[in-house]
Amino acid sequence: MSKIARNPAQPPAVDPNDSRYWDARDLEQELRRTFQICHECRMCVTYCGSFPLLFDAVDRDIEAGRAEGAELLGPDTVRAVTDHCWQCKLCYIKCPYTEDEGARELLDFPRLMAREKAQRARREGIPLVDRVLGEPQLVGWAGAGRAAPLANFVNAQRLARKAMEVTTGISAEFPLPPLAAEPFTRWLETHQAPAEAGSAGEVVLFPTCYGEYNFPEVPRDAVLVLEKNGFSVTLPVGLTCCGMPNLDGGDVEAAKRKMRHNVDLLLPHVQRGAKVVVPGPTCGYTMKKEWPVYLGTPEAKAVAAATLDLMEFLDGLRRAKTLSREFERGFGVVAYHAPCHLRAQKIAVPGARLLAQLPETDVRIVERCSAVDGTWGMKAAYYQEGRRYALRMAKAIENEEPDMVITDCSLAALRILKETGRPALHPVQALAVAYGLDDLPGGVAPRDPEATA
Repeated sequence: MSKIARNPAQPPAVDPNDSRYWDARDLEQELRRTFQICHECRMCVTYCGSFPLLFDAVDRDIEAGRAEGAELLGPDTVRAVTDHCWQCKLCYIKCPYTEDEGARELLDFPRLMAREKAQRARREGIPLVDRVLGEPQLVGWAGAGRAAPLANFVNAQRLARKAMEVTTGISAEFPLPPLAAEPFTRWLETHQAPAEAGSAGEVVLFPTCYGEYNFPEVPRDAVLVLEKNGFSVTLPVGLTCCGMPNLDGGDVEAAKRKMRHNVDLLLPHVQRGAKVVVPGPTCGYTMKKEWPVYLGTPEAKAVAAATLDLMEFLDGLRRAKTLSREFERGFGVVAYHAPCHLRAQKIAVPGARLLAQLPETDVRIVERCSAVDGTWGMKAAYYQEGRRYALRMAKAIENEEPDMVITDCSLAALRILKETGRPALHPVQALAVAYGLDDLPGGVAPRDPEATA
């Protein structure tokens, strides 16, 4: 048994505003302590590539008689373990040694991996692939709108994608998000809200970068569904990325700049009592869980406290018995993929609960990671590894023999389409169709009731 103490001498440093966070020696001690506890537990061995790499390295040292545990792990092992963590947060959700579980060990493996990457980025700089993937709002701004047809054409060319992989490190195999000819904000500028919008109050929509530039149908249908339920929808001018893609690359300062910018824009609305709703689980998680930690300000905490996942907000209407039930149709068997960053918010699966309210709809929940998780799955260096994990998800979806596939995560939807050939809708899109507010997108076959009669 290793002599590394299980309990920390002081709470682990998770706040980048704390000087201990950047102390290399403090980080090394926390890595060894965490790695030792994880090696003794091994519950998370199937979650990602980090844990098999870690456990094999410790086992080798023990079997060679060099160590009793994790005390001799070197920087190469630490780097490999960090780089194979895709920040899905599942290990934290399941871990019995966290603060959330009231444990003395106070483990937080994902935050520790983010800290190691942040220190490394400060020492070595930000790799090009992380600089590119860290700015989805700039990529979207440059390629959406009138430039979208040309950009999508280029992105569909095999040779162009191979060249992009060589120059940027973004996998030629991962299906890039399409760029929208009409970004969400442009649609909203001409949208006429119905008379009942505002009768139940106001909500602020954080559309996300992918919602703004790549999948505008998601925030568009969110507006329609919220208005159907009596809410007016406000979009503050100038919102930017939530900052999570920068955190994936260890660029803490870039992430904090975006967080501060967004907090400044959202705070006046929150102070007058509005809720902020987010249709993307990764952005919602970041706003709720990361903004208060990385900024550490009362303003960031206030915005985080007022932030809800979009389906969480709508499910609150269901619980309050104020949700409109004027549904015109259902969807048969629905395979509902529960994204990791939604589960990490510990709000269960509100989208699945809402879809279960539809007529003739049988919701089957699939809890398998898509292995995209922000930006990790897009990288050429990890694409094949991520795909091995994603195939488990694909098999679980196919086992349900669904009429429709649903996921809250637009990037997971790309992975689902790639591995199963099935388009996956956001649950708010399904609600909009069920209300008769929108049509099914092309490629999503409507259910034929006679086929299952």
